[in-house]
Amino acid sequence: MSPYPGAAAQAAQTGLKVPAWLRRLTDVRPEEVPALGWAWLYIFALLSSYYVMRPIRDQMGLAGGLENLPWLFTATLIGMLVLNVPFGWLVRKLPRARFIPITYRFFAANILIFAVILYRSGPEEAVWIGRVFFVWLSIFNLFVVSIFWATIVDVFDTEQGKRLFGFIAAGATLGAITGSAFTAVLARDVPTPFLLLAAAALLEVAVMSMRGLSRISDALSREPGAATQAIGGSPFAGISRVLGSPYLLGICLFLLLFSITSTFLYFEQAGIAKRSFPDRGSQTAFFASVDLAVNVLTLGVQLFLTGRIVRRLGVGLTLAILPLVSALGFGLLAVAPTIASVVVFGVLRRAGNFAIARPVREVLFTVLPREDRYKAKAFIDTVVYRLGDQVGAWSYGLVGWLGMSATALSVLAVPLSLAWLANGLWLGRRQEAMAEDATARQGAETPAEARNG
Repeated sequence: MSPYPGAAAQAAQTGLKVPAWLRRLTDVRPEEVPALGWAWLYIFALLSSYYVMRPIRDQMGLAGGLENLPWLFTATLIGMLVLNVPFGWLVRKLPRARFIPITYRFFAANILIFAVILYRSGPEEAVWIGRVFFVWLSIFNLFVVSIFWATIVDVFDTEQGKRLFGFIAAGATLGAITGSAFTAVLARDVPTPFLLLAAAALLEVAVMSMRGLSRISDALSREPGAATQAIGGSPFAGISRVLGSPYLLGICLFLLLFSITSTFLYFEQAGIAKRSFPDRGSQTAFFASVDLAVNVLTLGVQLFLTGRIVRRLGVGLTLAILPLVSALGFGLLAVAPTIASVVVFGVLRRAGNFAIARPVREVLFTVLPREDRYKAKAFIDTVVYRLGDQVGAWSYGLVGWLGMSATALSVLAVPLSLAWLANGLWLGRRQEAMAEDATARQGAETPAEARNG
């Protein structure tokens, strides 16, 4: 019997069936197909928009000087802290169906402003505009994607997440491939402001998709009416609830260690690009090509392996895969710090994050109340993530100031990755225990509700 009888009945009445090609890719039930389709288009549009702009951001960051990147990461963290307060107020006051379009259209308006300013600016102004754009896009990416996954966790439960989140993440990967390919092909010939216009239009597609998902989400949701009900609570609850929960603090640690080690690799790749490619167009095309390689590999894993891996290994062991790969990869870099090893390790690590670690990490939030899914999750995905960037960025600067080679960071990253691995195993055990407790409570409540009825 379906755990969502209303949705199953609706699917039967409308004759919904799972296409054969979709059955081969994911274990989806007929009543879940419409929600899965809207969720897929939603994240496809978001990631297409971001990846149109990401190579532009990376090139602008290099143009402003590699030595200034730590300061840009600091500015990003401050921006995250500032933006979390008005976002918390929106979540408190407005239902999901209203605060998400407002947030996305605010960012779309920002993109249009950047397009106009870049179109009218000269080379000297472009450097400073590029620094602001670097900070803004770093904030944009984490906020819009965090809101997406909070919405998805609001609609699907733990069991559905294990089956479907990998396939939904494949929509993100196809969007990333589309956006990065778009920029890789056009960056040398099309002015940057016109590329930004395409990114703004894609955000409006994301708003349309979110509304389509909200219209049908009640049939699947554990909390009917969630799309039209304000969450309430304090705008500062994202911080207070994180500090009061060992489970949420464990998720913070997982993301913090991931972010620190990712920043180590980012600086290494940026240095290689600056030494290897002489002009801005070539640098932008290089970053776009690396993104394309990551996303092609990610897509294959998401479509054919992610769901199977999670069902076979469970949440904890699956979360441990990326830390294990990172420990081995940084060990390799410490021994053989070559261009080839940096690029190969970077591609494998990023693909492992997008294809496996990210969708499984979202399953961790399915056992939490709604306020935590939006407020605490937004704080973790933005402020905590960028705090990790800070640690990684200033560690890179400290190593340079001390006259040490980048190999020192690779050596440091190995024990950090091992601690991250242990943290992932602990989180998996806690999530599964909380999911079992929630299922037991629902089973105990159902007979009582039947008697009262």
